[in-house]
Amino acid sequence: MKNIAGLPLFLFLIVATHSFAQHTDSEAPKATADEAALPFRDIPNLEEPYTNAAPIERNDGIRVGKLKLSGHDKNSILKVSQEIFDGKYGNYDALLISHKNKLVYESYYKKGRIDLPHGQASAVKGYTSLILGRAIQLGYLTMEDLNKPLISFLKDTNPKKFTKGVEKITLHKALTMHGGLTIDREKWKEIENDSVKLKGQGLVQTLLEYSKPITDESQVFLYGNFNPMMVMTVIDAVVPGTVEDFIKNELLDKLGITDYKWSKHTSGLPQAGWRASIMSRDMIKLGYLVQNKGKLNGKQFISAAYLEKATSGLERPAIDWMPKNYLYGYFWYYTPVKVGNRSYDATLAWGGGGQRVLVVEELGLTIVINGHDRDDDKIMTPIFETIIPAFAKK
Repeated sequence: MKNIAGLPLFLFLIVATHSFAQHTDSEAPKATADEAALPFRDIPNLEEPYTNAAPIERNDGIRVGKLKLSGHDKNSILKVSQEIFDGKYGNYDALLISHKNKLVYESYYKKGRIDLPHGQASAVKGYTSLILGRAIQLGYLTMEDLNKPLISFLKDTNPKKFTKGVEKITLHKALTMHGGLTIDREKWKEIENDSVKLKGQGLVQTLLEYSKPITDESQVFLYGNFNPMMVMTVIDAVVPGTVEDFIKNELLDKLGITDYKWSKHTSGLPQAGWRASIMSRDMIKLGYLVQNKGKLNGKQFISAAYLEKATSGLERPAIDWMPKNYLYGYFWYYTPVKVGNRSYDATLAWGGGGQRVLVVEELGLTIVINGHDRDDDKIMTPIFETIIPAFAKK
């Protein structure tokens, strides 16, 4: 029998299970006042992993349950947790699993703390997509608006100064990274920090002045390329008040997400593609919106029609860093997950460094991962090969 850390596998699993069973809420790693004030990179690593297959109720709006799996499957997940802590898959800070709208597994490693917001990188793009879906649900936009020229929503711009072809940029094109902008990077560096020129809709005004003409040939998949901020500018233009207040009042507050950081772009608008931080448990809440077809407490919260499209595989980008079996929707990824002779649809918000909110709706499964690893694809092996199959058996 294979040895792990000098122990036969069956003894390792007994020890791991015993240690796992002893965790209580008081042992959950929390940030000290000093740690909370530190830059993320300076937060000390945990000396041992925290794992709990019966997460504690914390009055944060998340229902909890127990990890009701076979002994083998439960021990396999424990083994994955130990491997994460040991660095087998890179540098990871949290793994949370929710099944049928109950948090059933909660674990923290390295810099992970139960009460500390974690940087999200490009996972924020997925959250921006949910914000747009909320605006559609409230009637500030329609599904038909997705195919209208983006500039038709921006009344404070001057079309006379635009490059040719800007009417080709629709919300649909921007959401699928097909905006088609071609900006001279050296020229952009001269003004990218000009908070006066780029304020509000001035950002899109300037982009559409500086870009080469928008053509069918230029509208190919190009990740980033100002697309998320163009979408955020439209949301700001159509919702009452500011988009910053809209995000707080109509999304985060209603989900009970109060401890977060959301940086601003030079334009003064919230960042649309990165530079936000939220707690791992709160990421679960965002996953629930997808898992439950946009419903919150039984009521439609995000447009179901929008969400279905956003989390579908609309595009197959030919880019090296995206796994070949991944497709792209509206800032969300889609991939089939094969378990035996079955295939399950999975969708995820993905941030570079290892932040993911992954949903397998058919299994009632939401998985949250937080990490800070440059090579962040290895972690998906145990997710696809161990964790999802364990729930597919139920």
